[in-house]
Amino acid sequence: MRKWLPLVAVCLGSFMLIVDTTVVTVALPEIGTGLHASLSSLQWVMNIYTLVLAALTLSAGSLGDLLGRRRVYLLSLTVFGGASLLCALANSPAMLVAARGVQGIGGAAMFVTSMALLGTTYEGEERGTAMGVWSATIGVAAAVGPIFGGLLTQSMSWRAIFYVNIPISLVTMLLTKICFAADTPQQRPRLDIPGIVTFALASGALTFGLILADDKGWTSNATLGLFALALLGVVLFIVAERRHPNPMLDLSLMRNASFAAIMLSTIAAAWGFSSLVFTSLWLQSVVGLTPIKAGLALLPLAGATFVASTVTGKRLHNVSPRVTITTSLLLIGTGCAINGLLIHGGSSWAAAVPGLLVIGVGVGVGMPATGSAIFASLPPQRAGMGSGAMATFRQFGQALGVAVLGVIFSDVIHDHLVGKVADPQSAEDALTGGRRTTLGVLHDAGAHGLTSVYLATAGLALVAALVTSSFVRKKAPSVPPAAPKEAAEVH
Repeated sequence: MRKWLPLVAVCLGSFMLIVDTTVVTVALPEIGTGLHASLSSLQWVMNIYTLVLAALTLSAGSLGDLLGRRRVYLLSLTVFGGASLLCALANSPAMLVAARGVQGIGGAAMFVTSMALLGTTYEGEERGTAMGVWSATIGVAAAVGPIFGGLLTQSMSWRAIFYVNIPISLVTMLLTKICFAADTPQQRPRLDIPGIVTFALASGALTFGLILADDKGWTSNATLGLFALALLGVVLFIVAERRHPNPMLDLSLMRNASFAAIMLSTIAAAWGFSSLVFTSLWLQSVVGLTPIKAGLALLPLAGATFVASTVTGKRLHNVSPRVTITTSLLLIGTGCAINGLLIHGGSSWAAAVPGLLVIGVGVGVGMPATGSAIFASLPPQRAGMGSGAMATFRQFGQALGVAVLGVIFSDVIHDHLVGKVADPQSAEDALTGGRRTTLGVLHDAGAHGLTSVYLATAGLALVAALVTSSFVRKKAPSVPPAAPKEAAEVH
């Protein structure tokens, strides 16, 4: 039993981290009232967390390799718990946004080091089991976040959603100290400062641009300027990594077709998860569920993910990643297609259940398989690099999915309402804002918007499945071994 305590420590931290990405959603009205916050401030309470996660995940993985994963994981828990206390004590919107940004710093380090700790603690069938349970924990956390947030907010206050992180952080830190041996590097680490700065510039600008595109439009000067800055950051990052003796990302990995295909599958799977944002809007604005009930309606996906992750992580650890990852994408695409065909204006929440179950199985099959494939492709001293790359691509996939699918959702709704209501824009705003409506034409428009989102997601998943079946090797992709000197320096 003791051998699974490290898994408990990692899953506790990951559960807390993922819940905090969604738990705030249902508390935003109470936060706005309590802090007299504007709509823009409330949006940044959500967006700053996503922005920091995207900017720092890869860098955090590299720091874990260099400074020791146990040390960085403990530090990330300290930062996350401290930032949660500041969030709970916030007396202004600015203080809350700043504290959420610090939470993102701790969260980025926590997420990638937790993956790396599992990858280096367990091997073979045990690694498959651990990755399966960890993946299932993430899936459940994402689904129950709104329910958890709604219960705490209604029974206590919005501040409770942050206070609860403090005891969880302390328990997780204690378990981490007990379960993991110190892994302080023997050589003095050499940080890739140029890589860290340029990647933060590129990823931060891209994520901010995607956030702004939904508000200002894809062709606005601000959005295009941020995309141009992101492109410049990518160029500078590539130059920095090629020149640095110990780069935080081995660029030769991206020239490996198999590794690149696995990263594409990560983006597609995360994109599929983004469709749940619009499912939640549909459940509340069209079906008329409360936020808590809407969260409960998504539990079939969480349950399917949990079962599939725990079963396949243990049973399929020796199966080729080409098979498992391709199967995962096919299931996600099929589930999205089912919902794209079944849901209509008069549907109840139950219409989404068949597709959600299939999507959940697909996510459950894919997450442990992808994680295991990444760790098998890298030497142990580069586990942080691999987990950082995977987490970064997942974060980008989710941000890109919300941005692009948001455009599809709103445009389809708007086109459906033109000529049928007096003010199409106001009606569209009611649907996309999650406000309940009883007008039949709005129900039809909302259903059309959601089915378009699902069908677009299905198309991407099926294309990604074709790519993975063609390019992912039967065995995990390998990387050239590091030179002896580099290996001694951890990179």
